[in-house]
Amino acid sequence: MSCSGEVVEKEPELIQIRSSIVKQLKKAKYGVADHSTVGLCHWTKKSFRGEGTCYKHKFYGISTHSCMEFSPAGMYCENRCVYCWRPMEFYDSMEMQPQNVAEPEDIMTKLMAERKKLIMGHYGDPNQDKKKLDESLLPNHYAISLSGEPTMYPKLPELIKYLKSLEATKSIFLVTNGQEPDMIQKLEDEDALPTQLYLSTNAADYQSFLKINRPRYDDSWERWNRTLKMLSTLGTRTVLRITLIRGYNDDEGMIPAFVSLLQKSNVHFVEIKSYMHIGRSTNRLEHSDMLEMDEVRSFADKLVQENNAFTVMDESEISRIVILQNKKRFIDRFIPAYC
Repeated sequence: MSCSGEVVEKEPELIQIRSSIVKQLKKAKYGVADHSTVGLCHWTKKSFRGEGTCYKHKFYGISTHSCMEFSPAGMYCENRCVYCWRPMEFYDSMEMQPQNVAEPEDIMTKLMAERKKLIMGHYGDPNQDKKKLDESLLPNHYAISLSGEPTMYPKLPELIKYLKSLEATKSIFLVTNGQEPDMIQKLEDEDALPTQLYLSTNAADYQSFLKINRPRYDDSWERWNRTLKMLSTLGTRTVLRITLIRGYNDDEGMIPAFVSLLQKSNVHFVEIKSYMHIGRSTNRLEHSDMLEMDEVRSFADKLVQENNAFTVMDESEISRIVILQNKKRFIDRFIPAYC
């Protein structure tokens, strides 16, 4: 109550990642701001040293050192995927109410500052490329995919439109688990689609979906399939990212079911990659659960044999990934210099 006796409404409190979790995230070299996270991926750091680039550079022309990977929903996700190498054990509730989340510009201002701190530590190493470090301070590509599920952030359309408004921005990638189809529809309705939209695709049938994704929603399979079908008509570049895990979804008998997903989604690209035994996934899976590159190639070839709309476009052996391109919905693989 104010001095005049008027009731003063309290400002809603912003969601905060718990301090005990923030401490562990920072130890793992994450930057944290309210409910959002940012990091420097393995390939960004290798790029600083001139030791190679991410497969997204080879496949799509993305500048590795100028990529900012972040999430506006760092500790929020509807799934607990068995292969997730992010700190999902820390994930909080399933709700992010609009009145309790940070505004897009505030998120980016804080995360840019956190990212700068992570980059500044590299300047002291004489083996780093100073020109790349300087350029990396002003990103031109955004990968909204670090941890958690970004489509849970209720102001995602505003966030993407804000990123598009930045002069340096050339492209925005968004990775989703497909559990929020209403948000994907909202992105289209509000002209806020990213440059390229990925749908995580690790199961072609209901039982495998439950075993691999360990979803929290009762209607998770239906939600995912709604998102899958939307990809065929969305006005942006679309990708299925199939993660293969030995003994879970790599059996040849699953090929027809995966082919059906390709037909339903009619995406521009399909990335077929092996599970990688890194991060916190090592607590749940074994090193032997990774596929060899020849096995990934074999799986990709069989998909192409069963669906001749797609052809093998390229591969990255070090990342154990093969990419297919849709010949009937052809689009240039390289991203233009604008969103």
